[in-house]
Amino acid sequence: QVQLVESGGGLVQAGGSLRLSCTASGRTFSMNVMGWFRQAPGKEREFVAGIMWSGGNTLYADSVKGRFTISRVNANDTVYLQMNSLKPEDSAVYYCAIKQGAIMASERLYEYWGQGTQVTVSS
Repeated sequence: QVQLVESGGGLVQAGGSLRLSCTASGRTFSMNVMGWFRQAPGKEREFVAGIMWSGGNTLYADSVKGRFTISRVNANDTVYLQMNSLKPEDSAVYYCAIKQGAIMASERLYEYWGQGTQVTVSS
């Protein structure tokens, strides 16, 4: 079975930085895209960033371009989300997810999901 475990969430001040990690285990050989989503209270879950496991192609939401960076370490089956210049509106539960095929922003196309990690940015 596939399992995803996120870590790195916490409380930071506006303008600060945080790095999230997502480690995959199990039968993930056909899942070649890893993505980050977030969901704030009262809002729908939204796509943040995605990366191809091989090749390294990336896709970012407009709201995080220039501030967030997604990367991967293949040997550890781990994907990172480096978040800089954090804003209060970035506060949300951040989820890691994986899918087959190309990078897509639609959450319904992602097959496996982690439990999420809370990110809170104070003013």
